[in-house]
Amino acid sequence: MGSEIVVELPAPMSALLSELVDYAGLFPPAALPMSEAVAKYASYTVGPQRAMLGRFVLPAARLDEFLSCADALETPATPWRLSALADPDDAELVARFNRWHSARFIIDAVETKANDVATIWRIASAFDESYAVFVEIPVAADPSGLIDELAARGLRAKIRTGGVTADAFPSAGEIVRFMALCARQGVPFKATAGLHHPMRGEYPLTYAPGSDRATMHGFLGVFLAAALLYDGSDERSVASLLEEGVLDAISVDEDGISWKGHRVTAAEIARARAEFAASFGSCSFEEPVQDLMTLNLIPAP
Repeated sequence: MGSEIVVELPAPMSALLSELVDYAGLFPPAALPMSEAVAKYASYTVGPQRAMLGRFVLPAARLDEFLSCADALETPATPWRLSALADPDDAELVARFNRWHSARFIIDAVETKANDVATIWRIASAFDESYAVFVEIPVAADPSGLIDELAARGLRAKIRTGGVTADAFPSAGEIVRFMALCARQGVPFKATAGLHHPMRGEYPLTYAPGSDRATMHGFLGVFLAAALLYDGSDERSVASLLEEGVLDAISVDEDGISWKGHRVTAAEIARARAEFAASFGSCSFEEPVQDLMTLNLIPAP
């Protein structure tokens, strides 16, 4: 039984991977029906890699549909944590859901978007401190003004790290600039899209036969870079880590992870994950897990 098996990891990998993957199976390229996405998430919560599993991500507009599918399941041992894609007009809908259903499901995170300071102000006014509010902002241009405003309003940042077209992927420099600004301002962040694989490389953009391919960032590089930045490494020295596609350049021992003269301990990684680098959304949970096993970074159950 999956509920009887737990994969034990070395301390640094455990710190790096803990609750790292927010499951977004409803979204492209998977775009699963609600019933299938809910069933998969339920299986992951009792599976051997459940320590890697974060929140279930869904649009606030589909909460009723979620409930109708989840009602067929047994009551979870602990409430499922949900992340709702919502705008300020959805605030009462989200609050009402928690009032009625928090014994089984709790929305403790909100994901939304803003391109300007005025929208950030509206978001901060709509959602109180009971939610971790992640605001997706554009990063092609210097996002420092928007990140300053997020810091002033006590909100978190979100970066889109890919998509189903090649032009949806920001450069390594844009990602590092975003993370460095967040680190300096004390703004936690999450990432979404395009991080299915641990290592940078060329992969299919969708699951369709003959899909176009593009170079994707690796979640191992992104979150190791975040931990290094949070521990005080400078932006320039960390930038090339996101372009690293060779696993041999990264080494894991009992108390830390090293890369080309840089090192973070398990305690430093845990601190960065708890305070700064929250998670990434992925429409697949199985793909990141399988890739980690293929690379012998985690053991198979």
